[in-house]
Amino acid sequence: MDTNRIEAFSDGVFAIAITLLVLEFKIPAIETLGLGLLRLWPSYLAYAMSFIVVGAIWINHHTMFDWIVRADQKLLLLNTLHLMFIAFLPFPTAVLAEAFHTSSSQDVATAFYAGTLTLIGVLATAMWRYAASQRELLDPAVSPEQAKAIEKRFLIGPIGYGVATILAFINPWLSIALFIGINAFYLWPRRFRVTA
Repeated sequence: MDTNRIEAFSDGVFAIAITLLVLEFKIPAIETLGLGLLRLWPSYLAYAMSFIVVGAIWINHHTMFDWIVRADQKLLLLNTLHLMFIAFLPFPTAVLAEAFHTSSSQDVATAFYAGTLTLIGVLATAMWRYAASQRELLDPAVSPEQAKAIEKRFLIGPIGYGVATILAFINPWLSIALFIGINAFYLWPRRFRVTA
């Protein structure tokens, strides 16, 4: 089957997940509105970070399906599992924001957030690895060497997020800095040249 329906369904899940991120915000008391809005900084940070994370994942998913031109049942299953954790991301985002609001369990909340991103990265890499192993699913212009190079690029996410999960128990802010660095890498414009 072609990938049009996979991409349309995936785009819908990404759109809903990115929209749900804003529901974490709680309106402060009107009497202390100015100060209350300033005190929401952990929510703003978690929202901005997750919005960029979901955006980067969506961009890479879109690029992946430029190279994957056909799908089978196993690829559909992998994509569905990947989307399950993307749809789940607003929850660890809310947990992370709450931990920084209350200044408690920041290490656990950051590790929970990073662990979710690790699973998302593992599943994205698994999708690509599976598609690359089934050459009929890929655009014929993608050479085996290019497929390997693309896989190495996808591996940066789960490895980096796995390190961030461990780092969260040492220093949550270092873990957050690593999230930002990983997403800067994925958002940085670059092209893999695919030649026929």
